[in-house]
Amino acid sequence: MKQAINITHNTNKNCFETTIEGSTGFISYQDQGDSLVYDHTIVPTELGGKGVGSALVKHALDYARSENKKVVPQCSFVASYIDKHEEYKDLLK
Repeated sequence: MKQAINITHNTNKNCFETTIEGSTGFISYQDQGDSLVYDHTIVPTELGGKGVGSALVKHALDYARSENKKVVPQCSFVASYIDKHEEYKDLLK
C-alpha cells in the first residue's frame, strides 16, 4: 500500500513541500495575481520513483483551481503532468 504524502503550503517560500525520511521535495511558484507560474519541481534522488513529484504537482494544480487561478507551467514536469491529465487542461493560461 502506498504511503499518503503529506504536503504543506509554505507561503513564505511560495512553494508546496513534503518531507519524507528526512528528504524534502517541493514545487515552487510565482504568484502573478490571476495566475500561478509553477517554475520548479524538485524531488531528491532518494525520493524518486515514489510518486512524490506527481503528488506535488497534483496538489499545486488543485490549489490553483481552488483559488480560481490559471496556471503557467514553466517547469517541464508540470507541463508533462498536465498533458497526461486532461482534467487540468482548463487551468492553462
